[in-house]
Amino acid sequence: MKFSTSLVLAIIILILDFSTKRWVESELIYGEQIFLTNFFNLVLVFNTGAAFSFLSNESGWQRWLFSGVAICAAIVITYLLKKHTSEKLFCISLSFILGGALGNLWDRLALGYVVDFIDIHYSVYHWPAFNVADSAIFIGALCLIIESFKHKENK
Repeated sequence: MKFSTSLVLAIIILILDFSTKRWVESELIYGEQIFLTNFFNLVLVFNTGAAFSFLSNESGWQRWLFSGVAICAAIVITYLLKKHTSEKLFCISLSFILGGALGNLWDRLALGYVVDFIDIHYSVYHWPAFNVADSAIFIGALCLIIESFKHKENK
């Protein structure tokens, strides 16, 4: 997979994440829920922490920690994308992770928190709200796991 193609895929994910977050922010007020199905709502929440609101109750230092981690990850992923252009699934996986990481990084730097809005639930049990960036990171990680099981010939 061409390096430029990998970057375009990451940019597409970044744009999808950015546009969906801004749309939800324009349509809902903080905490508002819109019922869509018996298992899916839209809700506007802000996450100052990481996955599952990890460290969200801290004083603000976590914003810079998670931003630094995302920047380092983006640098490493860009290097790996350039180095492994012959490994298609690997590059697609990393492109999804890169796009998601940059989407959440944008929110952290610009807003001080990450906008989450996808609410999956069963009855009264809700999964923590998430967004397109989180979904892309999850899909990318899942594809990396699948890719790790592929038979690799010794070079």
